Amino acid sequence: MLPFYFIKKVKIMIRVLQAVNDMRRAGLETMLMNYYRNIDRNKVQFDFLTHRPFDGAYDEEIRMLGGKIYHAPRLYPQNYPQYFKYMKKFFKEHSEYQIIHSHIDAMSYFPLKAAENSGIPIRIAHSHSSKLDKDMKLPIKYWALKKIPSVANQRCACGELAGNFMYPNHKFKIVRNAIDVDKFVFNENVRNRKRKELNVEEKYVVGHVGRYCYIKNQLFLIDIFDCIRKKKKNCHLLLIGKGEDQNKLEEKIAKMGLQNEVSLLIDRADVNELYQTMDIFVMPSLFEGLPLVGVEAQTNGLPCIVSDKISEEVMITSNIKMLNLKKGAEVWADEIIKIGTERNAHAKEEIIKAGYDIKEEAMKLQNWYLSLSDNLKYEEENTKI
Repeated sequence: MLPFYFIKKVKIMIRVLQAVNDMRRAGLETMLMNYYRNIDRNKVQFDFLTHRPFDGAYDEEIRMLGGKIYHAPRLYPQNYPQYFKYMKKFFKEHSEYQIIHSHIDAMSYFPLKAAENSGIPIRIAHSHSSKLDKDMKLPIKYWALKKIPSVANQRCACGELAGNFMYPNHKFKIVRNAIDVDKFVFNENVRNRKRKELNVEEKYVVGHVGRYCYIKNQLFLIDIFDCIRKKKKNCHLLLIGKGEDQNKLEEKIAKMGLQNEVSLLIDRADVNELYQTMDIFVMPSLFEGLPLVGVEAQTNGLPCIVSDKISEEVMITSNIKMLNLKKGAEVWADEIIKIGTERNAHAKEEIIKAGYDIKEEAMKLQNWYLSLSDNLKYEEENTKI
């Protein structure tokens, strides 16, 4: 047997269970993938607890990176008994999870409560928004939101506004919506190629990226664009995303006779290249935390106009302006035209300086997980003494 001083300590990889709705191509999901691609997966591995019965756009890549995907029952009120039964069995069968990190805002109460019931020691809630999404579960969401601090023993958020919304009077950690900066930097060759591909070579392109839903306010954006095209020739609107309001958008576009001037680009994997085609980025959201797409668009150097309902933390670079939604479509159109099309040549440096480079931020998140795990082992060892 080797003397103790020859015995090498082997670091065991920890697996973190990320609780999400599903892994579609949307803001928080893309943010998670940015971190997942850039952590050292020999030290920290992500697995995903989803709440949808179908596969998401990122599932294939997750499996290629070594991650596992589990499908829990949907969080409908009639499913709650079944849900807690499933989670009890799940944690009994998967003792490898000592950390659960939940990203479903107020509804995070449910997976975190189930984790607490099963003795999972590290339970992280993550706030990605500044208000609750309105649907039939809104009363339950208000109730669950108040209960989050009782089940989450670690709290984080994409920004101060989102954190103060979910954890009033509690401390929380900022985990930035960081990106692969080089992937979004302006490239003239890519711009020319993509504009030709989309047949918008001679157009003034207004762009938007976001889930098709009332929060993102794309119906108002169509009104804004209608005002723009009456003041400026050769305009085109790109709406990039996917979501429950797709039919409403298509109906409004048809009703206004804009079929040749508005393109819905559904569930695209080339969003980084599509930013290159735009002349301006517009985001008239009704509320947001700190939207990932706002970081991406600014990195591209695009002039950006966003609503004042978004956290001011999105004002990262010198190429972004906020506008009050109450000013109406006509004023928005005038401001968009006035701001021009000149890109910010210093965007990359400004984004990196502000702390949104994924390479650095991924190491911070990785070290946080490892620190939480190490502290847990230390507490367990001291308890045994």
